[in-house]
Amino acid sequence: MYPELIQSKTRERRSISIMNSLSKESVTLLTIDESGEAQRIDNFLFRHLKGVPKSHIYRILRGEVRVNKKRVDQTYRLKLGDLLRIPPVRVAQREDVSTIHIPSAELPVIYEDDALLVINKPSGLAVHGGSGVSFGVIEQMRHARPQAKFLELVHRLDRETSGVLLLAKKRSALTAMHEIMREGNSDKRYLTLVLGRWLNVKQHVKLPLHKFDTPQGEKRVTVREGGQASHTIFTLQQTWPGFSLLEAQLKTGRTHQIRVHLSHLGFPIAGDDKYGDFARNRELMKQGLKRMFLHAHSISFSHPLTGEPLQISAPLPPELQNFVDKLNAQGN
Repeated sequence: MYPELIQSKTRERRSISIMNSLSKESVTLLTIDESGEAQRIDNFLFRHLKGVPKSHIYRILRGEVRVNKKRVDQTYRLKLGDLLRIPPVRVAQREDVSTIHIPSAELPVIYEDDALLVINKPSGLAVHGGSGVSFGVIEQMRHARPQAKFLELVHRLDRETSGVLLLAKKRSALTAMHEIMREGNSDKRYLTLVLGRWLNVKQHVKLPLHKFDTPQGEKRVTVREGGQASHTIFTLQQTWPGFSLLEAQLKTGRTHQIRVHLSHLGFPIAGDDKYGDFARNRELMKQGLKRMFLHAHSISFSHPLTGEPLQISAPLPPELQNFVDKLNAQGN
């Protein structure tokens, strides 16, 4: 089992205004390597000058920033070997990161090459820090690989969802993967157990999704006319009394898409604590299902740099497979 996430239990951490390597009273000169290659200069500065208002970054871009001793505009894309001049900038760090414990162990790697790293994300682990969580997958992987020059998330999974998660080890791979996904040239599939007996072998669901905030400030999604177009294809895998195992193929990638589509149709995901059947969830916990039954089990695409066809999969984690085995033991 993986350590429980470290929660930010208080907002009273000291705000520390310090000068980092980019904020000393001297000019900083950086030679662009592959981690910055092909990135817009404004986005590069946002990442390297965290805590500096965007308005100030654009101000220094118009005045004091130089690339190879020349002025460039905000749309300039950095090239390998460019010499970047950054003027002194004061950066306020909001959190003393040295006080955060990040486990050094790597997460399970299911595929890796020079461009991509694919892990089997466990349920309960956020993909990145924020919203009350001190760290996530990306922080943990960077901590475990301090020698990595570049490591970024290609896409996201909900904290409660397990399975295939892609990270890029080169900026060229990241931008190419984003293009692949934007153009619909990847095939992401999930396995999910829903409450109720699903009848159709294959069903296309096209329902518009609208995001909103609850009175408590939590993000939620609902089906609403005028919302974002969304499309999921559900394929029936197996049924039991009161349960159905489905494969969900995403044709669009909206927030909570699978969960909301199924809940709206009257087939909530077993264990879903946002859109599910809360009374049934309590019963399922007593029967051994203590998490949402949603697992990203496969993704297919052409390699972003070589064009080679890739199909990467992750089996159901033990806690989900064990519940399926119990249903099979009880019979149809």
